[in-house]
Amino acid sequence: MHKVPRAPFLAVLLAVLPSALIAPMALAEATDGEEEALTLDTEVLVPPSLVVAEAPAAKGTPGRPLIEAPHLVEVPPVVEGPSFLASPAVVEPAPELVVPEVPSVAFEPAEPIAPPPVTHLSITLDWYLNPQHAALLVAREKGFFKRRGLEVTLVSPADPNVPAKLLAAGRTDLALGRQPLLHLLVDKGAPLVRVATLIDTPLSGLVLRQSLLEEEPESAEATEAVDGNVDEPQALAKLRLGYTVQDSAALLSSPLGSANGLPERIDLEDVNYGVLDAMREGNLDGVVIHQRHLVPRQLADEGIPTRTLRLEEHGLPAHDGLILMANRDRLATQRDAIRELVAALEEATLWILNHREAAWELMTAAEPALDDPIMGEAWLDVFPRLAQRPAAVDQGRYARFEELLLEAGVIETRQPVERLAVDLGTPEP
Repeated sequence: MHKVPRAPFLAVLLAVLPSALIAPMALAEATDGEEEALTLDTEVLVPPSLVVAEAPAAKGTPGRPLIEAPHLVEVPPVVEGPSFLASPAVVEPAPELVVPEVPSVAFEPAEPIAPPPVTHLSITLDWYLNPQHAALLVAREKGFFKRRGLEVTLVSPADPNVPAKLLAAGRTDLALGRQPLLHLLVDKGAPLVRVATLIDTPLSGLVLRQSLLEEEPESAEATEAVDGNVDEPQALAKLRLGYTVQDSAALLSSPLGSANGLPERIDLEDVNYGVLDAMREGNLDGVVIHQRHLVPRQLADEGIPTRTLRLEEHGLPAHDGLILMANRDRLATQRDAIRELVAALEEATLWILNHREAAWELMTAAEPALDDPIMGEAWLDVFPRLAQRPAAVDQGRYARFEELLLEAGVIETRQPVERLAVDLGTPEP
């Protein structure tokens, strides 16, 4: 194919373009003038061909630059591809993508959520389970302990004098006892402290046989005392008496008792858990107990009628009948857990007060041994004695009791109330 040179073509175009622009302007000026025929003389000037270099100027005239045309760019020939009219090429199908199967149903349970930490506490009871432990039983069965992150184990001792000793030795976390026992043990240096009250009235008593059955009394004084006439308490010195707990025996034979008409000296025999056997076999005429709501009815069912002397009416000051004690040396590390336990006891006590019958049904269902007439009668006696504020400390009661024991010579050193009892519900100083 023949190609037209670009340089001459551009030169012609530049020469014609100014004339084409001037012609319409001249035509317009002619129409505004006189009406006469105009003759347009058009002169077409054809400039010389463009050159790449600057043209030489004549002498005395400056040279003028010429327009330099761009260099020609050689375009490579177009390579024609296959026509769309040609038969289509056979396209191989893409390999099928293999997607692994995903199960829509999980056949294994999800990973369990870590449970909150649980604090284990062991409580050694003062006796076998009975209605006076109602707050502990209800708190356990209603889940009040568990909701506070506690797992509480209740342990019945083989000896009612052992719980406080186990606690002092660090072999149990908590132990049940009585306020008089606490005063005596602290005076001896035991690291014990009261942290809660379950029963806030005395439960101790002296149970006396009303008759000696087939035995003849040794004296008229013994007959008078056994028949229940306690107007002559000096007759007790002639009787064979036993005891189940050391604190009641120590107080009964102290000047506290003699100041209220009891003998100055009473010989007592330790019968431990064998109180029923000792009374049944006739080895004793009476026994000092801290379960006066249970033993008289148990003896009556065996044909042994009795009469009970309430010790708070014969020299023993009013005191807390059932308390929860902790080891003072370990209290710092157990304070939070014991505080939660005491709060659970308060919640349980309030629930018992609002649902007395339901509480008894709950306890007997959990502990079938409680489901008998003796325990049912004892429950009626214990129910109104439950401490409604387990954490609270009666400062005056503990101070007065300590003072009386000191004056009677039962203890050697006066202890401050803070050494004997604490309220874990109050903020620490």
